[in-house]
Amino acid sequence: MSETIAVIGGGPAGLEAARGVADLGGSVVLIEKEGFLGGTPIRENYAALTPNMEPAEVAMGRLIDGVHEAGVEVLLEHQVTACEGDAPEFRLTVTGPGGERTIECGGIIVATGFEHFDPGRETQIYGYYEHPDVLALQDLEAMLKEHNVVRPSTGLPPERICFVQCVGSRDRQIGNEYCSKVCCGVASKEAIEVRQQLPDCKVFIFYIDMRMYGYWENQIYWPAQEEHHVQYIKGIITEVLKKGDKLLVRGEDTTMGRPMEVAMDMVILSVGMEPSKGTRAMAGILGIEPNKYGFIDVANPPLDTVSTSRRGIWACGASLGPADLEDCASSGGAAAMKAMAFLRRKPVTVA
Repeated sequence: MSETIAVIGGGPAGLEAARGVADLGGSVVLIEKEGFLGGTPIRENYAALTPNMEPAEVAMGRLIDGVHEAGVEVLLEHQVTACEGDAPEFRLTVTGPGGERTIECGGIIVATGFEHFDPGRETQIYGYYEHPDVLALQDLEAMLKEHNVVRPSTGLPPERICFVQCVGSRDRQIGNEYCSKVCCGVASKEAIEVRQQLPDCKVFIFYIDMRMYGYWENQIYWPAQEEHHVQYIKGIITEVLKKGDKLLVRGEDTTMGRPMEVAMDMVILSVGMEPSKGTRAMAGILGIEPNKYGFIDVANPPLDTVSTSRRGIWACGASLGPADLEDCASSGGAAAMKAMAFLRRKPVTVA
């Protein structure tokens, strides 16, 4: 029996899981396909994190330092390509720059995360690939990080920006019937940052429903309106068109029950979460069940949130579904605890 735990994915959840295993005295190897740790917040150049406004690089740096300080073996630019055996005697084939190697492990934690929804799949009603001034949340994050929020078409600071909520979420036509949980909060956080960096810019958020769970209501939703004068408009956006040097945003003001047409310099699409290619691939390679949306299915909800359909394999973070950073940290820790308890559990002898 191997007493090593393999963690697949080096984003927030995987980092917390790996550190958790090491802190509990376990041996752990962390496998990350990219050449760096930190996952989506680093890859997509996130500015500040929701809701506490801490710089993403600082927060991820703490997690990364914790993994190194705990003595975790880290394999960058490596991918799991095959899995043999059963718990507690798995054999993973891992492929990297130096070729293939086999990792023997007693348990596996999947932390392969999510991908941002591609707004081009919405039949281009928002013009994401047609109009340079139509961006997604992660595109604006990179601008905010550089303190350089400008219209791509002109290179000049915008005077009017609007956010369009629920792009790629809560949509039966494309199959994403779920709420992606964080988009309302991230849009509000970014709106605050735009107002801080561009005090003369008017910022609007068009929403179906604002979904601020937990403490986010008071942390970002009310401050965005009361302190930073972000304007929230309940409405459905149906079309974004080019008109002169502006973007014409058409839709319905559902509060007033009438058509709406407004001119904007930039439109930010609040895109939701979808399972990453790595999440879909690991479900097949490891033989664990996905749910109807392609995320990893939880075997025993609601009180066991990390066990998968296969003994000795757990999942955490956004590989399980839409999750914020607090979800990632807590589920990463839970997966580490479950994995170590599994390896240390003594077999019961029946007289």
